[in-house]
Amino acid sequence: MPKIVLDVKEPKEKCEDENCPFHGSLRCRGRTFIGTIISTKMHKTAVAESVRKHYIKKYERYEKRRTKIKAHNPLCINAKEGDIVRMMECRPLSKTKNFVIIEKMGKEKGFKERIEALEAAKFKETKKELEKEEGEEQDAAGES
Repeated sequence: MPKIVLDVKEPKEKCEDENCPFHGSLRCRGRTFIGTIISTKMHKTAVAESVRKHYIKKYERYEKRRTKIKAHNPLCINAKEGDIVRMMECRPLSKTKNFVIIEKMGKEKGFKERIEALEAAKFKETKKELEKEEGEEQDAAGES
């Protein structure tokens, strides 16, 4: 029996993870978030990004804010980058990990394109900074 308050389908795959809310002994309670997985480079851990809107009273407009959450990624769920997941709060599993993924809800459309565009923008910024530094060095060499 799952240790989750929400009505969530149990995954088809089995795992022997002690920190799995379905097949282990981890109890889930508290806050829930829905977010997109942006990194799965750590062992059994996924970094998910949750986007929300915040109202600015002065300008009478909304701005986007995002929160990065580290969550335990059980082997039976095995979420990959670009997946939309539901996370639920649990006891602290490490210094920064207080959530566990309880459900995969689908894939985000255009995730790869968004990540590629962000990397391209970073590359352009670093290229501009290098050109600026080279120009300053040439100016300093020309003055002496």
